[in-house]
Amino acid sequence: MRSLAQSTFTYYSQHEDDTDLLGKLLAAYLIPGSVLTLDGDLGAGKTRFSQGFARAIGIQEHVNSPTFTIIKEYEGARLPFYHMDMYRISQEEADELGLEDYFYGTGVTLIEWSSLIEDLLPQERLAITISLQGDQTRVFHLTPHGDPYVSWCVQMKENGHLQ
Repeated sequence: MRSLAQSTFTYYSQHEDDTDLLGKLLAAYLIPGSVLTLDGDLGAGKTRFSQGFARAIGIQEHVNSPTFTIIKEYEGARLPFYHMDMYRISQEEADELGLEDYFYGTGVTLIEWSSLIEDLLPQERLAITISLQGDQTRVFHLTPHGDPYVSWCVQMKENGHLQ
């Protein structure tokens, strides 16, 4: 098994357009049942990434963080989009939401603050952690769990988008 350092890929965003580009790059690989997790400090850019990602998959509506509604569902151009925010929910409460229906359904699931429900996450997923570097730079760490996600990251690295 590869070490975490070997299986984590890095993407640098200097501007919101760079963040949107990462969403577009990932959107090209999506299949039904894709799960992306998103973690990082408050203000790191989770919701901003979610908005760009949603636009990349054809969501016309304004996407904001579902902090109080927990789950928002959108109809994408080719796949439904399930946007979740686990910031204000316990793992026990999350366990009662039937998340498996989303994770293994026909859409794409993006979960903000996923580390709060770690035990409920599917084994196969793309874990994204955002950190701030200086005033403007966001560093995205992409850690694939499972073959499809490893393949996505390797292809994006080969194409010069990830380090």
